[in-house]
Amino acid sequence: MPQDNSLDRKGFFGAATWAIGGLIGLGMGIPAISYIIGPAVQKSEDREWIRLGSTSKVELGNPTLFKTTIKRQTGWIVNDEEISAYILTEDGRDFIAFSNICTHLGCKVRWINDESQFFCPCHTAIFDKDGKVVSGPPPRPLDQYQVKVEDGQIYIQGV
Repeated sequence: MPQDNSLDRKGFFGAATWAIGGLIGLGMGIPAISYIIGPAVQKSEDREWIRLGSTSKVELGNPTLFKTTIKRQTGWIVNDEEISAYILTEDGRDFIAFSNICTHLGCKVRWINDESQFFCPCHTAIFDKDGKVVSGPPPRPLDQYQVKVEDGQIYIQGV
C-alpha cells in the first residue's frame, strides 16, 4: 500500500507555526547572545584612548588625580561620564595609571600625601603608592589602566 506523504492542512499550520516561532526566537536570540558575550571577546586594541592631560602636571613620586569627561552612547542614549585616574611617575618618563575606585565596594579613594597612601573612607581601606592593599577589606589592588604618552599628553585606554 503506497504511503501518502502529502501535508494536510493541520500539519501545514503546525509546521508554519514552528517555523515562524523559530525565526522569531533566532531574531531575538542572536542579539541577546552578542550582547552577553560581546564585551568578553572585544580586543583591547578596539577600546578608545582617553586624553587626561599634560605630563607636566604630574608630580614626581606623588600620584596626581586627573579628571575628564567623555560621552558614552548606549543605543540611542548619550551620557556624559566623568573619568578619574591617578597618574604616578618616578622618573618623568614611565607612567602608571590607577583607578580611583576602591575594589571593595566602589567608593572613591583619595591620595593622602602626608602618609603616602591611598585611603578609602567607606570601610577604612588603605592602598600603598603602587595600588596594593595595605589593610581593610578590598579583595585586590586598585585597577590599573594602559597608559601612553604622545606629544606630552597622557592617555589611558578605554575605561
